[in-house]
Amino acid sequence: MGVPVSQMWTVASYVLGQKLRGRKRFPLVLMLEPLFRCNLACAGCGKIQYPANILKQNLSVEDCLKAVDECGAPMVSIPGGEPLLHPEMDKIVAGIVERKKYLYLCTNAILLKKHLSKYTPSKYLSFSVHLDGPREEHDLAVCREGIYDVAIEAIQAAIDAGFRVTTNTTVFNNSEPEKLREMFDTLMGMGVEGMMLSPGYQYEKAPDQEHFLSRDETFRLFRRILDKPKKSWVFNQSPLFMEFLKGNWKLECTPWGNPTYNLFGWQKPCYLLQDGYANSFQELMDTVDWDAYGRASGNERCQDCMVHCGYEPSAVNATFGTISGLFASAVGVLLGPQANKKLPDLPPKASPSPTTLVNLTLPSRESAPKPHFETQASKEKSSV
Repeated sequence: MGVPVSQMWTVASYVLGQKLRGRKRFPLVLMLEPLFRCNLACAGCGKIQYPANILKQNLSVEDCLKAVDECGAPMVSIPGGEPLLHPEMDKIVAGIVERKKYLYLCTNAILLKKHLSKYTPSKYLSFSVHLDGPREEHDLAVCREGIYDVAIEAIQAAIDAGFRVTTNTTVFNNSEPEKLREMFDTLMGMGVEGMMLSPGYQYEKAPDQEHFLSRDETFRLFRRILDKPKKSWVFNQSPLFMEFLKGNWKLECTPWGNPTYNLFGWQKPCYLLQDGYANSFQELMDTVDWDAYGRASGNERCQDCMVHCGYEPSAVNATFGTISGLFASAVGVLLGPQANKKLPDLPPKASPSPTTLVNLTLPSRESAPKPHFETQASKEKSSV
């Protein structure tokens, strides 16, 4: 397992405590977004498509820590944008670690080496570095040449400095299983603690709409990616979620499991959908019609979603809330993944040619088109 025993114990105790109190809905991970701007403009990202005046803004340290206290979840994830662009990110991290919350600071790693000296290694802090495949695939996904090499160098520097380092990989329908498996070998050889995988969500505002996965495509692709996994591979995810991605375990979405707090407040209903905002965490929990979301609801936007922020809490809940889930998780840890169940036959579907994708010419870091918020990021360079 790619999760320290102390963290597993904290999460298990928290979940069991909530269940003993009879609470049906409770948060597992706070998704804290202190800013939206980024120093990349990835084709599959729908989180950075805001006007320039919004991209200039940051949440204050006080607002971030208030949200952590208000939510009460045992874990915090800081996605982006690029969190390391926040001029006081080190203070936000220090406050969360002081509260003994397990924190995953997500980053594309462009600024990681430069900023490492601002942070102190802790069992509560993990840098979660975004990698969408080996060199050519990752640079294509982030639309900038050379970023894979920058990330790998930063990962090694963080590991050498004593930090916990994990990776997160978004999988699309042009992902090549064999190349991803090669990347797994590379990361494990470097000493990465654990890897996280998730199919991409179909953001309406993402520039690239062609490469998102349908539910059935997800099952088939993840079966190829995770076929006969090597013992050396360590995934920072629950066994039931991994089986869910392969179509071997049924889970319904838990949209309240990873609540999101950002510049606009508490986002309804989840990290991926924006159906308004609440002024407080309690208002979020009380006012959202939770039955209107998730695949079982029939909501069109939820039908192909299998993203970790909605289903990892479901997997954790099943692990500690059902005998079958606990048994299946234990078997997965001790004996490895279960045999794949039969999937319904589907007509063949043409997919983009990997050769065509690899032959695309990427701009260099110097000549790459800059996001429309690059000017503001440059202005803040001295303070970051």
